[in-house]
Amino acid sequence: MSSQPSVNVARLTYLLVCEAAGFAIALSTRGVERGVPMWMGLLGGLLVAGFFILVETMIRGFSLRGFSTATFGLCVGLFCAWLLTRVQFSALIEPAFRDKDRTPLEQAEFDLLVNTLKLAFDVTLFASFGFIGVVLALRSSRDDFAFIIPYVRFRQDASSGQPIVLDPEAVMDGRVPAILRAGFLHGRLIVPRFVLEELQTLAHSPSAAHRQRGERGLASLEQMRTAKDLQVTIHESNGAAANATLNSRLLETTRLLGARLMTSDDTLSKVAKLQNVPALNIQELVDALKPVVAVGERLRIALVRPGKEEHQAVGYLADGTMIVVNHAVQKIGSSVDVLVISTLQTSAGTMIFAEAA
Repeated sequence: MSSQPSVNVARLTYLLVCEAAGFAIALSTRGVERGVPMWMGLLGGLLVAGFFILVETMIRGFSLRGFSTATFGLCVGLFCAWLLTRVQFSALIEPAFRDKDRTPLEQAEFDLLVNTLKLAFDVTLFASFGFIGVVLALRSSRDDFAFIIPYVRFRQDASSGQPIVLDPEAVMDGRVPAILRAGFLHGRLIVPRFVLEELQTLAHSPSAAHRQRGERGLASLEQMRTAKDLQVTIHESNGAAANATLNSRLLETTRLLGARLMTSDDTLSKVAKLQNVPALNIQELVDALKPVVAVGERLRIALVRPGKEEHQAVGYLADGTMIVVNHAVQKIGSSVDVLVISTLQTSAGTMIFAEAA
């Protein structure tokens, strides 16, 4: 993006060019009767430059991408208008108003009126469809263009990865921005409108727990949208039928967009994989990043509380994995070296048993 000093230099250069053009026009008419005065040429160049600089200032937030999008919408609108003009409505209506008793002069006036109305109709038709095409294109996202031009999707996949659709659990989790910033995952984040409505419903729930989760999700979404290094889009599609479940609508939207679904719901992740919808489970990522502790490995941990048995003490690894140390209850509150003797996989994670070294 051009800096402000560079833009000011371009404006000044354009102003000087317009002034030079006005001066040249006035100078070229000096030998002609009623030629353009010098001051009028300079004033005309100043007015022209001022007008276009004003227009440039008004469209300051209009980028080259927006211009190309608007151009595409304009072409689509003009093409639709051209198709309608091929119907030749005037040829169908005109015979009904023809009168054989008209004089040649009256007939000429009638033909002029018909041609004028036809021209006005065509101009209005092209202008209206062009305007509608531009507005619809500017309101649409790149995902919407993928339905019309698959190349847009291919270019996007090659440069930034497939888009990622977030479910309510992923939004409320709050770890999605950190995962993308780590560089292990790329792609634009998409939040369907019905997911946003689900978060709003939770935020207004009479249950304090649900209300807190909904508010946390809305706050997390706002942080992602304002972050300059993340691309977040609120997608207007409602997915499947309005009476379908939230999970069904999520899967349908993800499939239509050719995206990946990010969630921390194990059930939704399994259903997505059964339906051949790419799913990214945050919990599976967390489990994959947990360090593998082997039997016979020595560790140093801080013992923080007693275990189930009278002689046991409990400590935790940095990732939250619980370690139960036998015959170490007297050492609670201190850090000790332990020797891993066994591991147990549970629904809550891995539990490690150790002996004081």
